[in-house]
Amino acid sequence: MKFDELKLHPSLLKAVKDQNYLTPTKIQEKAIPLILNKKDILGSAQTGTGKTAAFALPILHHLIIEKKQNSKISVQVLIVTPTRELAIQIGESFTSYSKYIDIKNTVIFGGVKQGKQTEILQKGVDILIATPGRLLDLMGQGFISLKNVSYFVLDEADRMLDMGFINDIKKLLEKLPSKRQSLFFSATMPSNIIKLSNSILNDPEKVAVHQISTTAETIKQVIYYTNKSDKKDLLNHILNDKIITQVLVFCRTKHGADRVVRNLTKIRIDAAAIHGDKSQVQRQRALQSFKEKRIRVLVATDIAARGIDIDKLNYVINYDIPNEAETYVHRIGR
Repeated sequence: MKFDELKLHPSLLKAVKDQNYLTPTKIQEKAIPLILNKKDILGSAQTGTGKTAAFALPILHHLIIEKKQNSKISVQVLIVTPTRELAIQIGESFTSYSKYIDIKNTVIFGGVKQGKQTEILQKGVDILIATPGRLLDLMGQGFISLKNVSYFVLDEADRMLDMGFINDIKKLLEKLPSKRQSLFFSATMPSNIIKLSNSILNDPEKVAVHQISTTAETIKQVIYYTNKSDKKDLLNHILNDKIITQVLVFCRTKHGADRVVRNLTKIRIDAAAIHGDKSQVQRQRALQSFKEKRIRVLVATDIAARGIDIDKLNYVINYDIPNEAETYVHRIGR
């Protein structure tokens, strides 16, 4: 199947072509027709499967058609994600897909001053991508109304619950119109996720494109056996290979990530850390420098495992192995 067979608006197909998307992924092939038909979706998909395009493209298609009938700018689409990095990544994707249409999106998250965010909101946006805390905060201040939301996406729902956002999600659900299309995505489907989905979705279609806790078939995996005391030297040895020009390294702790960066800097390898103790500005600066290949190594804790999307990233190193299989899947899916 080709993208032009999915019956998306020509402006979207043009934007997709600019992104060099030729063939839809499995979740895109399954989900896009259902969303175009206004079905609620219960989706199970691992990181790196093209999930964002699977919901963004059909939602944009609906907005293009509906905007001809109603030109009023208000929040019509709400996408809620657990982390700032993931919210920013989704926002970038919507911006890319909206290249040839007049549909505005913005991203709001905590950890930064709200002034620039509220200024954009007051000008009016069609699509709002948000983390739960800042969203509820700005709703409480009167900057955001959800009364006109027609499309609601809850992304990375399992991660959302792991981070303790369940009460925030329940508060948001109370403010959403009952008449809406809802899309629910989670990498795993334990009983608490199923229970939450039942409170959000109306007669949903189930879309699953992988077995739980399995990695993408396109990823080659290698294991090195070493002692803890030798890990630093092993990492240095691996990075002696000049073919590895860009690598994402995962550590278990914030202190561990900083330690790895210090050790790499000592041997003149450009590296930066991204974790919860870094400010949003620091995290975005490090991520942007990595994307632009101004630094060779980005060292991250799992706060970034589901929010980083680097085009053509060939190498991911687990300096510390995570405790959960799902976390490993998301790490290497970057």
